[in-house]
Amino acid sequence: MLLKEIEQKEIEKSKDSKIKARQGESGLALLKYLFVGLFFGIIFVKAEIISWFRIQEMFRFQSFYMYGVIGSAILVGMLSIQIIKRFSIKTINGEPIKIKDKKFNRGQIYGGFIFGLGWAITGACPGPLFAQIGTGFTVVFVSLLSAVAGTWVYGRLATFLPK
Repeated sequence: MLLKEIEQKEIEKSKDSKIKARQGESGLALLKYLFVGLFFGIIFVKAEIISWFRIQEMFRFQSFYMYGVIGSAILVGMLSIQIIKRFSIKTINGEPIKIKDKKFNRGQIYGGFIFGLGWAITGACPGPLFAQIGTGFTVVFVSLLSAVAGTWVYGRLATFLPK
């Protein structure tokens, strides 16, 4: 009994230290995320990934460019996950990276269809929305607000949707 209590206290200490480590980031420590976001935004702009015309070319099957970008991202992601699993790579804090298996369900088909439809209509995937706004396409605020509203509606209706 005493051993279980000691183990439980150690687990709680570990959880508390992780929470404190996450809460400890503020102010200047958060600037790294801003710089990474700016870096990716510049890459998106220079690579024309945020271009409405490039996205329309893709959905009209007029150009392979965006399919090449998306395909290479999938390939890099697959290879990265295999390397992480095979070599048991840990986070910067030394914690093991755990990638859980995901169960497929019908809702993913419906959600993917709605996502693709919104992407085709607006010419904006949620990722590059901020880069588009940053380049001066302020009309994209409508897409951003729509994405936020869609997320809110999903949160409200999630219990009623197919699993």
